Amino acid sequence: MASPRRRIETDVMKMLMSDYEVTLVNDNMQEFYVRFKGPAETPFEGGVWKVHVELPDQYPYKSPSIGFVNRIFHPNIDELSGSVCLDVINQTWSPMFDMINIFEVFLPQLLRYPNPSDPLNGEAAALMLREPKSYEQKVKEYVQKYATKNAADEATNETGDEDDLSSVGSYGDDDDNDDDDAQATGQMDDV
Repeated sequence: MASPRRRIETDVMKMLMSDYEVTLVNDNMQEFYVRFKGPAETPFEGGVWKVHVELPDQYPYKSPSIGFVNRIFHPNIDELSGSVCLDVINQTWSPMFDMINIFEVFLPQLLRYPNPSDPLNGEAAALMLREPKSYEQKVKEYVQKYATKNAADEATNETGDEDDLSSVGSYGDDDDNDDDDAQATGQMDDV
């Protein structure tokens, strides 16, 4: 299994040396964030998204997990979870592909050519099919509201906080914190 490990290191190093801003999670080469810009001449142009990437132990034989952290309005991207519906990642992945392919080819093509017949976001798909101009306008509104550099930075901060919280798994073991939890629960019932 030395081959997948080496491939992970090679692909992540390519990403780190590319023009993309890449942030490793806890210096782990299997989990990182990439700052991704919307492709030119699309309604996504000017947008900046933070994309979460997780590489499985079997990478490149098994596809990476890709998700948008800040919101995006697109038929093939779940608006709340950021999950991406893209055949080349989910079904037809090949070890021939690498991380650079995802950010230079696959994601830009997905944004340029949405597939409303296989949606994760039904609202975006329906709007795109019925009212293309309204769809384009809503995409642009989302870009201005959720895909600015500041929004991507805020998504970074929120995710950092989330990582801090999830790493504190032993909180419930501490007796002092159990009382705080009970009190907080009581306050929620009063609301």
